[in-house]
Amino acid sequence: MTNLLAQPLTLPCGATLPNRLSKAAMTEGLATAQGVPTPELERLYGIWSDGGAGMLLSGNIQIDRDHLERPGNVIVDSEPSPEMQAALASWAKAATRNGNHFWAQISHAGRQTQKIINKTPKAPSAVKLGLPGGQFGEPVALTAEEIAEIVRRFAVCAAAVKAAGFTGVQVHSAHGYLFSQFLSPRSNLRTDQYGGTLANRARALLDAVAAVRKAVGPDFPVSVKLNSADFQKGGFDFEDSLQVVQWLEQAGVDLIEISGGTYEQPKLLGLQGMEEEEKQEVAESTMVREAYFVDFALAMQKKVSIPLMVTGGFRQRLAMEQALESGSADVVGLGRPMCVMTDAPKQLMAGLDELPRFENELSLFPSWLEFLGKLKTLRAMAGFAVQYWFYGQIDAIGRTGQANPQLTVFKATQETMALQKKLTKR
Repeated sequence: MTNLLAQPLTLPCGATLPNRLSKAAMTEGLATAQGVPTPELERLYGIWSDGGAGMLLSGNIQIDRDHLERPGNVIVDSEPSPEMQAALASWAKAATRNGNHFWAQISHAGRQTQKIINKTPKAPSAVKLGLPGGQFGEPVALTAEEIAEIVRRFAVCAAAVKAAGFTGVQVHSAHGYLFSQFLSPRSNLRTDQYGGTLANRARALLDAVAAVRKAVGPDFPVSVKLNSADFQKGGFDFEDSLQVVQWLEQAGVDLIEISGGTYEQPKLLGLQGMEEEEKQEVAESTMVREAYFVDFALAMQKKVSIPLMVTGGFRQRLAMEQALESGSADVVGLGRPMCVMTDAPKQLMAGLDELPRFENELSLFPSWLEFLGKLKTLRAMAGFAVQYWFYGQIDAIGRTGQANPQLTVFKATQETMALQKKLTKR
C-alpha cells in the first residue's frame, strides 16, 4: 500500500518537499533580547529536523522590533549585520540537516503586540483587542507611508533568510496578526486604498507578496498563511477567504496554509473565545472529524489548484491520509504534538496510528476548581495558560535537548512570564 504521508510534493516554483508532513509554525521565544538566533534555537530545530518532517516552519520572524508577537522572537527588520547573518545561517544549517525544507514565517504583530513591548502598537485602525486583562495597548492607525515601509521590510527579511540558507518563506496573514487585521472589517475601518472593499483590505498583503517574490526570485517557495475565517461576527469570513486565495494563486504563491481564528476567537487552538463563534457556510465532509479546517480546504480546492497545507487538530494517521487522498490537503501541519513527540512525522510514516492529545490532560485549575473555567474571562486565561505549557516544552527541548512533560501548567505560566519580563528589561 502506498504511504501517502511519505509522498513527495513538487510546488509550482519547482521545489520539492520530500514528504507531506510539516512542523507547523510555533512561537519559540528562544532568541536574544535583540532578536538574534541562539544555539538553543539551533538545538531545537536540529532535533525537529531529525524527526522526519518534510518541512519545518519557523515561528514568527518579525520585521519590526517594536511589534513582536512575544519577547524572544527572531527579528530581521533591516539588512542583517554579518553577525546576524551568520546566526541565521547556523540556524538554517541545523534545521535542514536531515534534508528537509526550512521556511521562515515572516510576520508583524500589529495590535496583537503586548504592552510590555509597545503600549501604542501600529495597526490598520485604532481598534483595540477585545480581550480581558489589559495585556494589549491602544493601537494607532498606520499611515500609507508606514504601510509601504512594512511591505519593504517583508522583502528585506525574505532576501536575508534566503541568503542564510532557508529554503522558503511564509508570509503570515492569519490568527489576527497585521495582514489578518487588514483583511477583517472589524479591525480595518480605513477609508483609503487599504480599507473598505475586500480588494482594498487585501492590498497590503498582496503588495507584500509581490515584494517578497521580487526579492527571492521565481524558483524559491513563497507561501501565505491565511485564515479560512476569523469566526467572528462581522469579521473576515469564508467567502472572503476564497477570493483572497484566488488572488494569491494569481500572484504566484506556491502554497497556502489554511488556518483560522484570532486571539479573540482562538479557533486555531480548538478553544472557545469571548464571544459566540460565527458559523461559516461550508459543506461538512465525511472525513474523520478532528482537523479544524479540513472542510474549508476541501471547498477551496474546488476553486483553485494551488497546493494547500492544513494545520490544526490532526492526530490520527487515518484522518491525515483521508485529507491527502481527498485533495483537501497537500501538506499536513503538526503543531502541539511535536512539542513533546519531536519525531512524530517519522513515527506516523512508520505506521503509528495516532498521536497523543496532550492538551486534554492539561489545566490551569486543580480538579476541585474546574468550575471556574465556565467563566469567560477565566476560561480565556486558562486556555492561554495551557499554551504556556507547550511554550515550556519548546523551551526545554531548546535548552536541554528533551521535553519536560512533568511540567505543570502553573509552573510553565510562571516561567514563561518571568522569561518575557527578563527579555524586555531595558
